[in-house]
Amino acid sequence: MCDEGARVGIGDFNIAAARALATELNAAGGDVVAWEYDQADESSINSMVASALAHFGRLDGLFVNVADLQTVLSDGDILSNDCALWERTLRVNLIGTVLLVRAVLPTMLAQGCGAIVLTSSDAAVAGEPERPAYARPPKAGVNSLSRHIASKWGRQGIRCNAVSPGFVLTEQLDANMSQQMKDWMLKGARSPRHGAPQDIASAVAYLLSDDAEWVNGQAWRVNGGVSYAN
Repeated sequence: MCDEGARVGIGDFNIAAARALATELNAAGGDVVAWEYDQADESSINSMVASALAHFGRLDGLFVNVADLQTVLSDGDILSNDCALWERTLRVNLIGTVLLVRAVLPTMLAQGCGAIVLTSSDAAVAGEPERPAYARPPKAGVNSLSRHIASKWGRQGIRCNAVSPGFVLTEQLDANMSQQMKDWMLKGARSPRHGAPQDIASAVAYLLSDDAEWVNGQAWRVNGGVSYAN
């Protein structure tokens, strides 16, 4: 978004990392501010949005890229998962997303325009023997939420879409994953390489831009052709 000339606010639970990124982007010519917030806390969400509005004067786009991954390793199946795991995952990944969108919608409606992009996952539609708390309810809910927002407020200038990333080989994964695992992850793709963060960033930048004015309520699979179904 900085490359496209946008003024950017970063919200993160890890404020040290967010500020470091803001410093890096500003050094490269960006206009970036970082705020600390907790996706599980409505008052924290509202405070961050209020700070962003006070700083920028308007809010043209929102990219919700959040998930509580602390529970993923213990997210087994519906027989083994306790209520606390379900409640925590839903609170952050789905309800928190709803609250964040709700916090920005009044401003966007008053402006008569606004673009929202939510982060989904192919796990929303793919059957998996593990991770039901992470996969089905929250991510399928994100897809449904984007369609609801587009249906309810699309004629008032609001666009909401979702991106569904495939396997993205980040620097951390590249350094810690075995070559055997990387090769196995690539087998199902219709692409000669793994995904990169820039692949997702480019899709998000397009969907937030005026160039995507006629794209609304969609869930885009950015995954190297691993899956095709809607």
